[in-house]
Amino acid sequence: MKPGKFITLEGGEGAGKTTQAKRLKEVLDSANIENVVTREPGGTFGAEAIRDLVLDGTHERWSGMTELLLMYAARLDHMEKLIKPALARGVWVICDRFSDSSLAYQGCARGLGADRVAAVHKAVMGGFKPDLTILFDIDPILTQKRVKTRGGELSRFDTETLEFHKKLRQGFLDIAKTNPERVKTIDAALSRDAIAAQIRHIAMKQFEGLRLG
Repeated sequence: MKPGKFITLEGGEGAGKTTQAKRLKEVLDSANIENVVTREPGGTFGAEAIRDLVLDGTHERWSGMTELLLMYAARLDHMEKLIKPALARGVWVICDRFSDSSLAYQGCARGLGADRVAAVHKAVMGGFKPDLTILFDIDPILTQKRVKTRGGELSRFDTETLEFHKKLRQGFLDIAKTNPERVKTIDAALSRDAIAAQIRHIAMKQFEGLRLG
């Protein structure tokens, strides 16, 4: 059995990843490709418990390194119990955030640096990485407006400063520049339909033989 493909969606808060993950699932369903949508931190019982620890409270609750270690504890459980078993069964996995978020959030925005994040990543994940990453790029000023108007409780990251979100955006753009074969950047300020169309086009170009309506 051919293993499934692992697609991750990355970007800042309020970039629209969750909506597009659902739309991509619908497109894969229509193409009779078995798939699952998941998220980080989270995706498994243990990882969801860690998610509550990471996202709740004020943004001063955890240091950058503590935050990083919590993220990778959740990620390891997620990978071992959901992602890798699904891929081995031939199921495609769509994940709202993955390891690039740790490099952008903790490495860049929190100031830990790429080397420390890379060391933790190698120890926990080895060489495991997505087959395709879609980066939702958007001006942090616009995303902050979206976050404030979407309703619901704000996470620790939602309440961070504009400067934090600017560093976060730059961190993601640097990742895309360093990994052009895997990471494809789209303009997340476009309409939902336009973004969905771009994602379909990128996926078909990335995976030979894939046909999506």
